Amino acid sequence: MQIIKYFILFLILVSSSLIGKFLSKKYVYRLKELEEMQNALNVLKSKIKFTYEPIPDIFEEIAKNSSKNIGKIFETAKQKMRKTTANVAWEEAVEETITNMNKEDKYTLKTLSKLLGQTDSDGQISQIEITEKFLEKQIKEAIIEKQKNEKMYTKLGTIMGLAIVIVLC
Repeated sequence: MQIIKYFILFLILVSSSLIGKFLSKKYVYRLKELEEMQNALNVLKSKIKFTYEPIPDIFEEIAKNSSKNIGKIFETAKQKMRKTTANVAWEEAVEETITNMNKEDKYTLKTLSKLLGQTDSDGQISQIEITEKFLEKQIKEAIIEKQKNEKMYTKLGTIMGLAIVIVLC
């Protein structure tokens, strides 16, 4: 009987530690997504500037070369452009796609839609550059949050597990 009790207590400790680790990972994933979005916007800017490809074709290429969540934003925007304008499609894609980004990150990405597909290439490039600057600020904040919260959630999960084990003993 004691073995079962200690086994259950061990499972409680391990599971709470894993929950803490899982919660801490969202900060890591957010930072990775923001950095990847920054790279994707850089590719978008280069393609608009040098190749003059249509935006849906550029979005398709970026979607293929990006991670799951970032690629999904560009893929969704490309599909929505069949029925609506580029700026509306981009805003809806950013809002609808499930990512680890917070509201501020999504708002920053939505600023790109203001001139997307509506002005000449220079106007679109300048809007992408503005969005990249805002995104750079979000990345700096994400780094700080990651450093602060990643350790906290990991330790908090383990401490809560230990507290539960101690109470149950």
